[in-house]
Amino acid sequence: MPQVEFVSENNLFITNETVSKLLIQNCGGVKNVPKETLDLNELEKALKSNPMIKTAEVYVAVNGLLKAKIEQKTPIARVSTNASYYIDDEGLFMPLSKNYSARVPLVTGYVEKNKLQNLYKVARKINDDDFLKRHVIEIHQEVNGAIALRLRKYKFLVQLGSVDLLDKKVNNLKAFYLKNLKDNTLNKYSKVNLRFENQVICTKI
Repeated sequence: MPQVEFVSENNLFITNETVSKLLIQNCGGVKNVPKETLDLNELEKALKSNPMIKTAEVYVAVNGLLKAKIEQKTPIARVSTNASYYIDDEGLFMPLSKNYSARVPLVTGYVEKNKLQNLYKVARKINDDDFLKRHVIEIHQEVNGAIALRLRKYKFLVQLGSVDLLDKKVNNLKAFYLKNLKDNTLNKYSKVNLRFENQVICTKI
């Protein structure tokens, strides 16, 4: 049986067995295969063709054992429309796993698999920002491409609109959130509109 090592991963979306099977299928049984007849590049290519795998390194150890180092893809959002899949940290499609479900924001609304750029930009921002990562549970996209966010604790809808000036919009959201948290008024709003560069427009319940 090949030895499989996962690089810096706690949660396995793809199992050891699956990787071993892929290796065995692609080199026709592993027992006592002469090193010279193994095409390690082909084996790596076969592993990388699996949509869960980001990088793969295959080598033969000194004792003749076939080994594989695997880095899985990292999901940063989960599309939940008529199709369900992850968007990974490079903006690419990643299937759901039977082994593990990642706790990442849900993507709802109108989503096209071949047009994930704007959703990826927002999901990446959420993933890289402690405040957003803690609070955002949903990214919603309208047919016209306008994006809104839903937060974990409060009912108001955060309207981002386009992904232009995203950093500025996020800073405006943080300023609004902290001020209203202090005043204990976050429950009084139904919508927080960040579409305009220098202002936050709030709709009260």
